[in-house]
Amino acid sequence: MRVFWIFLVLAVLVLIPFLIWGEQFTEIFDREGSVSWLRAYGSWAWAAGLILLVLDLVLPLPSTVVMSALGYVYGAWWGGLLAASGSFLAGSLAYGLCRMLGRRAAVMLAGEKGLREGERLFARAGGWLVALSRWLPLLPEVVACMAGLTRMPARRFFAALACGCIPMGFAFAAVGETGNRHPVPAIALSILLPAVFWLLVQPLLGRGDQGGFKEGFRR
Repeated sequence: MRVFWIFLVLAVLVLIPFLIWGEQFTEIFDREGSVSWLRAYGSWAWAAGLILLVLDLVLPLPSTVVMSALGYVYGAWWGGLLAASGSFLAGSLAYGLCRMLGRRAAVMLAGEKGLREGERLFARAGGWLVALSRWLPLLPEVVACMAGLTRMPARRFFAALACGCIPMGFAFAAVGETGNRHPVPAIALSILLPAVFWLLVQPLLGRGDQGGFKEGFRR
């Protein structure tokens, strides 16, 4: 149960900026506002879009709207590549920062028992959690942080992260290019395709990652 409380605490920490500034950011970064904001940076709009997606870690930015704006500015292909890259960078940063805390800090946060629970959870279902969480609000950051704290193997984490980010980025960029204001198909693809991708990728990783995961906790 300790791992549940760690999830809850992380979720609350992520939620606080949404409660304080969420409405303001949503008004500023609606579809038209996001497109205007990107275009204000001219040839550096791509970099501005990436920064916005990475800042979604700490600010209540509507990441899917930013992805759609990238699709509108750059088209479905290049916009999708940028959107997927930005989401991937955000997840990688959350994972890396939490993993850098080290085992001692992780034990202080979760306790030895809680850390073992997290180890078992992410050894058993970490890839699924990472891949399927990307389209949800709040959970992507929480899951990526938990993956870092429990020292989920990097290769497995990044593979699962890519499985989640790629379909979401390209789906919402396509929405932006076509001007569709009802992205139900994009949401559906963001849910279904990560599962399909992970089913295909997971066997290629083999079982060695889980062993490496356990070894990391013995050190």
